[in-house]
Amino acid sequence: QAQLVESGGGSVQAGGSLRLSCEASVYISSRYCMGWFRQAPGKEREGVARITTQGTTRYADSVKGRFTVSRDNDKNALYLQMNQLKPEDTAMYYCAAGPAGAQVCGFSALYWQDWGQGTQVTVSS
Repeated sequence: QAQLVESGGGSVQAGGSLRLSCEASVYISSRYCMGWFRQAPGKEREGVARITTQGTTRYADSVKGRFTVSRDNDKNALYLQMNQLKPEDTAMYYCAAGPAGAQVCGFSALYWQDWGQGTQVTVSS
């Protein structure tokens, strides 16, 4: 089981940028899919971005063109560059790792094996 630790959250004004990082305690090269989720108060957790070992990415429609997910297998790290932030991006952001040995990837919460504790992102108008 992997331990995932997020960092980089904070408070910014609308239009600003933040870069989230996630450090893993395992070799993420063994995890086909890594991803970012978020959960706002009173709302369900939703998938934001995901990336496979081949570098294939998928984004939620609400963040396309503004967020960029990347991974560094050598550093066992996952990143989320967030630009043009909006107040509706305010949420707790979670890093997630898919199961070892998997060859598919998806945003269903049931798929993901390991989760971080989250980092808060607050965007003010």
